[in-house]
Amino acid sequence: MSKLVHYDKIVSPVITEKATFASEENKVVFKVALTATKPEIKSAVEALFGVKVKSVNTLIRKGKTKRFKGVVGKQSNFKKAVVTLEDGQSIDVTTGL
Repeated sequence: MSKLVHYDKIVSPVITEKATFASEENKVVFKVALTATKPEIKSAVEALFGVKVKSVNTLIRKGKTKRFKGVVGKQSNFKKAVVTLEDGQSIDVTTGL
């Protein structure tokens, strides 16, 4: 597959306190396309970052209803993937690709 297809599957890394603690256990969290499957996410991470992936867990975060200046709005749903890397592998998500 071309790299452009892989960039369509992985949207961005998730950099939160919880994701930072997960990185100590060889886990990296990515925001991915809603249509991306676990095998597609695995092949995209392996191709883009040059690492071996042990497993992929996914979840869909439902959009929240928010108010902004009295106007009700809704955030979009998005899918997150928690990628567990093989021992000895690592990804530094703070640097760009």
